[in-house]
Amino acid sequence: MVTRRRALAVGVAAGSTALTGAGLIPLANAANRAASDAPGTATADTAGAGTATVAKFAVPMPVPPVLAPTYTVGSASVYHVTMKKVRKEILPGLPTDVLTYNGHFPGPTIRARRGGPVVIRQRNTLDMPTAVHLHGAAVHPVNDGHPMDTIAPGAERLYFYPNQQPHAPLWYHDHAHHMEAEHVYRGLSGSYLLTDDTESALPLPGGRYEVVIALRDARFDDTGGLVYAMGDRTRTTLLANGVPYPYFQVAARKYRLRLLNSANVRSFDLRLADGGAFQQIGSDGGLLTAPYTTDRVFLSAGERADIVVDFSRYPVGSSVVLRNAAGPGTPEQTGEVLRFDIVRTAADPSSVPARLRTLPDRPEPTAGRTVDLSMTEDGSTPPAAYIDGKVYDPGRVDAAVTYGAHEVWTVTNSNRVAAHNFHLHLVQFRVLERGGLPPSPAESGLKDTVFLAPGETVKLQASFDTYRGDFPYHCHMLDHSAMGMMATMRIG
Repeated sequence: MVTRRRALAVGVAAGSTALTGAGLIPLANAANRAASDAPGTATADTAGAGTATVAKFAVPMPVPPVLAPTYTVGSASVYHVTMKKVRKEILPGLPTDVLTYNGHFPGPTIRARRGGPVVIRQRNTLDMPTAVHLHGAAVHPVNDGHPMDTIAPGAERLYFYPNQQPHAPLWYHDHAHHMEAEHVYRGLSGSYLLTDDTESALPLPGGRYEVVIALRDARFDDTGGLVYAMGDRTRTTLLANGVPYPYFQVAARKYRLRLLNSANVRSFDLRLADGGAFQQIGSDGGLLTAPYTTDRVFLSAGERADIVVDFSRYPVGSSVVLRNAAGPGTPEQTGEVLRFDIVRTAADPSSVPARLRTLPDRPEPTAGRTVDLSMTEDGSTPPAAYIDGKVYDPGRVDAAVTYGAHEVWTVTNSNRVAAHNFHLHLVQFRVLERGGLPPSPAESGLKDTVFLAPGETVKLQASFDTYRGDFPYHCHMLDHSAMGMMATMRIG
């Protein structure tokens, strides 16, 4: 459940020049307003004196293309991907240099199937090192995209993904330490949808009615260039699939929306402007055991949600806006994300079954540990961020985990103002408690990233039974991890 306390907490981005309550801007009033038939405008946040006015709902939302394999070898699909800088028009009439995979902003979607290995040759044509992390995947440490295991400019490397885990909406992004936050902000991220027989047997909406939507924010300078500053709380131009405030034409039928929060720090608290209900069917680690009817979905940075919206309840010719109730930003800037336009009728053989999957029983825990997330809140520059009071040191092992262990981790955000979240590499976990209470239905499935409001404690359970080696764990508000809120676990 999204509480008022959590909604307010997400408005704080660590590392700002002043961490004060002024940055906590609830947009509930904006979210409650009726949808307008006429497009509004938003002023793009710029670094200089100039401004750029963006007409809301004036351009279509693109859908990231699905990348075709370069070739196949037996059951393995091989992809060739090039990291390169390209110029896009994001704000009207202004060019923006972005970092891309194969020239796409965001990156192309890769579709894989359990048991079908994927090999990706990543070629780095940028002028800085990169590392590609497949977020949420169970892979050998040599293929994890470790922050220090980088691809030099002009070099390339192969990543091997065995895809032995169950279905999940994974995503790939840069993870080069001290550079990951800026690289992802400038565009290095994309979706990787892993499916299996359990998922594909269900009559859920598919094909053109299954849509990836990557949400994020940005700040631009007067010439249209992306401005990156660590912990910037003035990124108040919202993008959906790389476009500010787009519209998306839909048929009057059910759609499966694969939502990804690819922002560095911002959280989204999303609902339809008319308050209409939809079904959440999945989270980070794939389908929930049963659909959950709700009127809002909350995503901190790096989290995913799988929802089904039935647009047949709206007449053809009408529209409904997807709103956001999480700050920072004014209602005009961040209170609206995109608009769905219902433009035609369509047959709809899809349905959402009452039972989606079965999760195995949680094993008896064999060990437990605590993790404390914190950062400076006194306005000092540069800010520092910690796990258990320590800044990340790639040469240090912070947690020794026995291979095969089933551990309960008690994670606490000890800050009074700043929100954080927590991501474990390699494993999907189960949320046991949030603030001493059972998790909401939205967090009842498999997760790899979990939000923590200031002062909040979350208990989670994970099994470390796939690979041995060193893997990071960190805050996935990437500005925070770049500041040092990251640690290493050694599984062996």
